[in-house]
Amino acid sequence: MAILVDENTKVLVQGITGGFGGKHAQLSLDYGTQLVAGVTPGKGGQVFEHGGHKVPIFDTVEEAKAETGATASAIFVPPPFAADAILEAVDAGMDLVVAITEGIPVMDMMKVKETMKGSQARLIGPNCPGIVTPGTGPDSSGGCRIGISPGYIHQRGKVGIVSRSGTLTYEAVWQTTQLGFGQSTCVGIGGDPINGTSHIDCLQMFNEDPETEAIIMIGEIGGSAEAEAARWAKEYCKKPIAGFIAGATAPPGRRMGHAGAIVGGEEDTAEAKKAILAECGIEVAQTPAEIGTALAKAAGW
Repeated sequence: MAILVDENTKVLVQGITGGFGGKHAQLSLDYGTQLVAGVTPGKGGQVFEHGGHKVPIFDTVEEAKAETGATASAIFVPPPFAADAILEAVDAGMDLVVAITEGIPVMDMMKVKETMKGSQARLIGPNCPGIVTPGTGPDSSGGCRIGISPGYIHQRGKVGIVSRSGTLTYEAVWQTTQLGFGQSTCVGIGGDPINGTSHIDCLQMFNEDPETEAIIMIGEIGGSAEAEAARWAKEYCKKPIAGFIAGATAPPGRRMGHAGAIVGGEEDTAEAKKAILAECGIEVAQTPAEIGTALAKAAGW
């Protein structure tokens, strides 16, 4: 089952002819993702070739969807143009839009959120590593990799992972792979203050997914999303959860790394968030190295 994407998902890449987008398009093809189209204005009719694959390039998302049946888009477009790229994918009827781009202006994202109200599309990101549902082939290939996550560390299994941090997502994936638990789906929701998919959104989907038996939720300082998710989980989630909050040593008022990682209120600090998670029955790892063992304790594995 998994959530949002699987081996049948048809993906297009906006910005496939750029160096970064092209490299990760290659890695997604290597992983076995059904990458069926690229989009770069002015380069329609060209072909993106890699490893025996020939991916057609279109001028617009609308054309790419009509010709290939793609339902998910990965945004590898520079920050000044990324909001327009997101909205182009939404307007074209994409079910899922994954915005990898970092540094999109906040005002641009406010306009994107407002414009997307009532839309069928789901946005993941921006400033995120993307989403991976591992496959069942060799090295768990043959699933769906959208974004920049290292595919080789994944293993098809029973743990759902949602995280604001890209590198901590990879750490959680590696630990659950090494422990033999594997992952159902891993979702990097991004570290910007305005994003498309929240911790609660992912907890709801994992809670309803029969393949997901336990959940890892990774957050950081700034905002109230983790506290809100923990309180939702206490009330509604039927599955064990392990959590980690980054930023314990961050000084108040200083942004650390992600644009959204700045302490502004009492519940924004790492200690406050960890306390709320614990109060809500979530097993809290004190260091990144303990994420896997915290999950094992929460799930009784």
